[in-house]
Amino acid sequence: MITVYIALGTNVGDREANLLQALQLLPESGVHLGRVSSIYETEPVDYLDQEWFLNAVLEAETELDALDLLAALRLIEARMGSKKAFAKGPRKIDLDILLYGNETIDTPELQVPHPRMLERKFVLVPLAEVAPNLRHPSWNSGVARLLAATPDHSAVKKLHDAPSI
Repeated sequence: MITVYIALGTNVGDREANLLQALQLLPESGVHLGRVSSIYETEPVDYLDQEWFLNAVLEAETELDALDLLAALRLIEARMGSKKAFAKGPRKIDLDILLYGNETIDTPELQVPHPRMLERKFVLVPLAEVAPNLRHPSWNSGVARLLAATPDHSAVKKLHDAPSI
């Protein structure tokens, strides 16, 4: 089993129900849920003309290799009817692999650690909640310190505690 961290985001439809549905579908795909962060409401970054997001981060374990995990996450997105009309645009559910153990992966399909995660408060805030001392070998410090140093000033508001699954 390998420990993975997965980001969840949604800004279309019943956002909270979307997150809960994704969390319920993950175990069917070989992802064993561990700690789940609180749910945060976050303002969009990059493409600003869209609804605010709900975001969370999940610590999990899996026996899937990284590309099979990515395929499983894409299948959940498709099952839920999520379509990305364009990059950074609205979506019903978005599931991203943030970390896959201590591995560094750089393929056309998958980059781990997620390439922009250290620049995104909507990722760092929930990640710091579930794993404040987490440190990937490519980082110069742990998540909590990286969050404190991020230049991202976008709004990230805790909506409520972690959902019970």
